[in-house]
Amino acid sequence: MGNGIGTAFNNGPVLITGASGFVGSAVVAAFHEAGYTVRALVRASSPRTNLSQDEITFAQGDICDPSAMAAALRDVRYVIHVAADYRLWAPSPDDIMRTNVEGTRIVMEEAMRAGVERIVYTSSVATLAINPDGTPADESRSLSEAAAVGAYKRSKVVAERLVQEMIDHQGLPAVIVNPSTPVGPRDVKPTPTGRIIVEAASGRMPGFVDTGLNLVHVDDVAAGHLAAMRKGQVGQRYILGGENVRLSTMLEDIASLVGRHPPFLKLPRSLIYPVALGAEAMARLTGRTPFVTLDGLRMARHRMFFTDAKARRELGYTTRPYREGLADAIAWFRTSGYLR
Repeated sequence: MGNGIGTAFNNGPVLITGASGFVGSAVVAAFHEAGYTVRALVRASSPRTNLSQDEITFAQGDICDPSAMAAALRDVRYVIHVAADYRLWAPSPDDIMRTNVEGTRIVMEEAMRAGVERIVYTSSVATLAINPDGTPADESRSLSEAAAVGAYKRSKVVAERLVQEMIDHQGLPAVIVNPSTPVGPRDVKPTPTGRIIVEAASGRMPGFVDTGLNLVHVDDVAAGHLAAMRKGQVGQRYILGGENVRLSTMLEDIASLVGRHPPFLKLPRSLIYPVALGAEAMARLTGRTPFVTLDGLRMARHRMFFTDAKARRELGYTTRPYREGLADAIAWFRTSGYLR
């Protein structure tokens, strides 16, 4: 099996898990446009708004169901495992752990059993340790499970470690990618970052905390998955990032794109903790996801700044200005009825 671009990974059916989601649907489009035969794994309950029925075939099932995975993997050469429960709060945090850890284990085991030639596993920058001096972090230092804030981060740390151990000890042919914070069109749920865009664009964010994110257009993340499959080295991980941006700058850019005044209140986190407590208590009663969460506030203590230099160097990864992702997100949210 080759590791270069050649013909080694340029044809043959590819199974994409999480295909109906924000990142997953972008990955489906990237692989379809590159000429791959795409099989999209979706659950019975998943909306297929983001997927063109004519261009791909569907496999129905849950990643936590081994028999459904075995059926979906029949005659597949490659797997892109994007499916994940990306919530910073859930009534039952165990649900996040189950999907992200147990689901990943089942996908990897069934892929090996099916003789899949190459896997790209979608991890997250959540598994990487932040540099204490605030400089952008790279792939060289892992976050410990004990230091991971909240069920989502913890689940991604444990799942990535599981994949790495299968690579090291069982010959799993996997490349790991670590997307930062994607923004752009088709954010159906929307993601926690998508919710910030909707609230800010609607003029419902009067204040902000001093934090920072690495923001990247979702379609660039998808192209990074394709590059990782073709050029990535098995066992290596690659940050798929974009620009390091302070939250205040992001909110200013959103305001300028929609013709509003940006929020001017810089709030100390200590003032928002009681709000987050109340929001989570209300969420337990209503079942609606809170906009402000305790884990989100704890994460905001650090600027989540990263460098994608390794992916640019080894995969030929490129990105457009993050502001294009914001503009595309706002345009999509507007036409899809999220913004009045």
